[in-house]
Amino acid sequence: MSSQTATIEEHQGSDVTNALRHSLNQYFPELLKFESTPEMGASVVYQKIKPEVERILNAVVVQSVSISSSVRDESRTLNSISVLAWNIERGIQLEGIIEALKNEPELKDKDLLLLTELDYGMARSGNRFVAKEIADALEMNFAFAPVYIALQKGSGVEEFAEGENTNSIHGLAMFSRYRMVNVHAVSLPNGKDKMWGKEKRIGHLRALIADIEHPAGRFRAVTVHLDAHCSRAHRHRQMKIILDHLDTLPPLPTILGGDWNTTTFNSQNATRAILGYWRRVLMGVKNVVKNHYPHPDRYFEKRLFGELSGRGYEYEPFNEIGVGTIHYHVESIEKNTNLRDWVPGWCFPFIFWAANRVGGTVSGRLDWFAGRGISLADGTRPLTVANLVTDDKIPLSDHDPIGVQFKIDR
Repeated sequence: MSSQTATIEEHQGSDVTNALRHSLNQYFPELLKFESTPEMGASVVYQKIKPEVERILNAVVVQSVSISSSVRDESRTLNSISVLAWNIERGIQLEGIIEALKNEPELKDKDLLLLTELDYGMARSGNRFVAKEIADALEMNFAFAPVYIALQKGSGVEEFAEGENTNSIHGLAMFSRYRMVNVHAVSLPNGKDKMWGKEKRIGHLRALIADIEHPAGRFRAVTVHLDAHCSRAHRHRQMKIILDHLDTLPPLPTILGGDWNTTTFNSQNATRAILGYWRRVLMGVKNVVKNHYPHPDRYFEKRLFGELSGRGYEYEPFNEIGVGTIHYHVESIEKNTNLRDWVPGWCFPFIFWAANRVGGTVSGRLDWFAGRGISLADGTRPLTVANLVTDDKIPLSDHDPIGVQFKIDR
């Protein structure tokens, strides 16, 4: 795959919706026969569609809107900048997510949203362009970067979603109440072959970058989504690639936020994950649940956080340290179904045993902010917002959103 990025010019109205449309789905049955990306890449059918695939995977679409004076309150935001990062789990509960972003006191009226896992044309999320619907509802500018063309409906329970995929695109996004310039994305290498296994996809994760023209001053924002099915060393490598790229840009105060997948595990395959699980059992279940899953920076993911600190990026002031953002519950049939896609069934009694040792719930901190040239805004503290559900008590996402207010260092 090409690592270059082509930014699509700014769009208005339906133009941004049309920019990523394609007719590749007709080739998916043939592509699904391949068991690796190299095998697929060498095929006649892939060579035929390669230009169209790369057009999509190298694109960034940007939509600018006129922000009404009622939405933009200069006096409120002049001296601080409010940002929210949230993995919204594809946007499956889109109505509830939009309602929360508009009305929840700890989520609403943010200057900047750094969102991960947004679909465009996937059956599991109603074949909607999730990023555009959020931007339109909140009257915000947005940029969307595709990361995968999905050849199937998804993993776990997603496989049984009603209907068929239309555009089959999954990506990440950034939303701003203020002008976004120099918008682009950086490709990140895969931690495992996305054509191997049950959920087959074409593409790779990317970091989405933009300079924001805020009344408090121009700053740089980065939406980050690191790989889940990879090693700790690979997540460190992905973060290093992002920071190396940022070092090539003109210096600006910078905030990075998103889902860093700091699970503490090497999840390149089931064998490594199982071995890692037993290592943690030997370390003491209660010890790991209390001192490592919510604190991956202490030991397991230390290299990743050390890379940030060594480059002058702080993370501790901007996060609610020790508070989990994802929660595994023994009784969650959905998560157990998803786990069965890559963990053998015989492991589950042991997983349940370990979880029940700590009350049936295990929480980890996967979502983070880091910043350079910025400080926590006076009189504020970072937040982790839990227990967001629909009227029917369905979680809005499998991740909790995190928020922070910062000021630019002078």
